[in-house]
Amino acid sequence: MTDMLTVPRPVDSPAASPRARAVGWALAGGVVAGPSFLAVGVGQGVVRDGFAFGRHAISQLALGGPGWVQTVNFLVTGVLLTGGAWGLRRRLRGGPGGAWGPALIGVFGVSFWVAAGFPADAGAGFPAGAPDATVMSGHGVVHMLAGTVGYGALCAASVVLGRSFAASGLRAWAVASRLVPVAVLAGFMASAASVLAFTAGAGLGLLWLAAATARLAVATARR
Repeated sequence: MTDMLTVPRPVDSPAASPRARAVGWALAGGVVAGPSFLAVGVGQGVVRDGFAFGRHAISQLALGGPGWVQTVNFLVTGVLLTGGAWGLRRRLRGGPGGAWGPALIGVFGVSFWVAAGFPADAGAGFPAGAPDATVMSGHGVVHMLAGTVGYGALCAASVVLGRSFAASGLRAWAVASRLVPVAVLAGFMASAASVLAFTAGAGLGLLWLAAATARLAVATARR
């Protein structure tokens, strides 16, 4: 990937139509969604008492008194991701992967709303006073399923968008879009042995989506 990655800027020129400006803002939101979610999550993990990245998932930060911060983080990220999916659909319309790729990203965005409404279960001593063993509840099951479906959709979207990269002549990006899902799924499969591996896999997926959205937005800017 020798070409420079540029974050798309919203189109604000007087000649730009309101729809073009909306697409630009939506794409910009899609780019910042993943990095901002991780930044807020990591920041909370550093300051929350009893939280350890090696033992606890970022989703658990939605528990306890300050948990509303992570809940809002889920909700805002869902808005940014679904908006970014709409913007990407507008940019890629009629091209390879232009329908299914953004649709799958939209599913990923919705999964964040479901995760916000159905928080993860307490466990591994977090929040303070929680038992070490995790007892799966109904809302915990829904939260887990939301993550499974959401990240499954993200991995599928990455593969589909490989066609969009190939059509734009971005072969290195096309290859990467097929390799990144393997790493994400590997992190998920290793979650039983290491929560940190799960967090790394999930974080990689979010960062890759941000990079892919930015690169495709730049590549299709004149459409």
